[in-house]
Amino acid sequence: MIYPTITELTKDEFNRYELTLATAKCARIITNEYVQQREAAEKEAAENKEMGRNLMAKINKEYRDEKAVKNAIGRIYRGEYKIVHTEPLTEEELAALAEAEAAEETEAAAEAELLEATDEDTDTAEETDAEEAPEEAPAEE
Repeated sequence: MIYPTITELTKDEFNRYELTLATAKCARIITNEYVQQREAAEKEAAENKEMGRNLMAKINKEYRDEKAVKNAIGRIYRGEYKIVHTEPLTEEELAALAEAEAAEETEAAAEAELLEATDEDTDTAEETDAEEAPEEAPAEE
């Protein structure tokens, strides 16, 4: 039998679908944490050749030895992660979100254009400086 049971996990507050979504999201968080730890350990191993053998020792045992879904279920059961019900957004809230996202995209595009213009000005200034620099005379022996 699988432990903890679905009844214990849902506590009669959530349905199986909500539990599945929450477990998947939690498992994704755990997987990302594992990837970050592994990348840090690999980077450290690359800098220190002797540590290469102990690469797996640098990664949290919970992430290394167990599947992400099993860890996620355990964390939900222990209360480390909570399943939260949210109310569906009203049409006005959805419209406000869409407007805010559009404003952010416009702002980001304007920033990108400004950065490109700044980069072009810098490149032009460097080219002008190079053109104005006097040529060096050949060295006499």
